[in-house]
Amino acid sequence: MHMKDIKTKEVVIEVLKKTPIVQIACDKASIARCTFYRWRKTDKVFAQAVDKALGEGVNLVNEMAESQLISAIKDQNMTAIMFWLKHHKQVYSNKLEIKGKVTTEYELSKEEKEIIKQALQNSSLLSDEKSNS
Repeated sequence: MHMKDIKTKEVVIEVLKKTPIVQIACDKASIARCTFYRWRKTDKVFAQAVDKALGEGVNLVNEMAESQLISAIKDQNMTAIMFWLKHHKQVYSNKLEIKGKVTTEYELSKEEKEIIKQALQNSSLLSDEKSNS
C-alpha cells in the first residue's frame, strides 16, 4: 500500500469522527466514493476504523442536537418542549388505542379456538382463569 493511501485513509477516518457523512469525508480526502467503498471492501482494518469513526461521529452529532434542543427549551420554544416531553415522559407520549368488534361469517373450529386462546394467553391478554371457561 502506498504511503499516500495510508494518509488519505487517515484523513477519511478523522473526518468521519466529526461529520459522519461518507461524501464529505471523500471530498475532504480528495477521493471518489467508489475508492472509499473499494477500500472498505478490501481492507478489513480500514472497514473497522470506518465503522468506529462513523459511530463516534453519530454520537457527536446526537450530542450537538440534544444540546440545541435543550437550548431551545431554555428559550421557551414550545415545539422543543413538546418534543422533549413526548419522548421523555410517558404521560405525554403518543398513544394508540384500538377498539372494535371481531366477527366472522363462519364458526371457528375447535382447533382454531384453541389456537386463539393460546395466543391470547401467551400475550397476557387472557388470564388462565378466564381461559378455563
